[in-house]
Amino acid sequence: MEIDFHDNTETVPEEHFGLIKGLLELTAQKEKVKESAEVSVTFVTNEEIQQINRDYRHLDKPTDVISFALEETVEGEVTIIGQEIPVALGDIIISVEKAKEQAEEYNHSFERELGFLAVHGFLHLLGYDHMTEEDEKIMFTKQEEILGEFKLGR
Repeated sequence: MEIDFHDNTETVPEEHFGLIKGLLELTAQKEKVKESAEVSVTFVTNEEIQQINRDYRHLDKPTDVISFALEETVEGEVTIIGQEIPVALGDIIISVEKAKEQAEEYNHSFERELGFLAVHGFLHLLGYDHMTEEDEKIMFTKQEEILGEFKLGR
């Protein structure tokens, strides 16, 4: 899987890119995502994610992670048939400041929080959600299993 990283904050250590790459590849393997899939991960400030949250979700406050899925089909869309083309899953946007705040609040490492947010955002790109209690249980169980397998459990 191709993962494109962007650190708009210029504060995320290089080894954290490897951590997230490993987590997303493990998640992709478990979820049977095509090896040709592509995803981007962007690290931003609270100010930047608040602007995105306001513009796209009409919530004028910072949040921890936002995902934009590119593989969602809309009514009337034509399916492309033919050659194998990379699957562009979408974008995961993570607030580094929010991740640090939440790591402290939940009393675990920044790495664990960053990993959680990356997996959470990736699962959203794959169609998982937590709008109902049942869906939340499914999604959060998957997250905890993946993080645990990667030695980032609680």
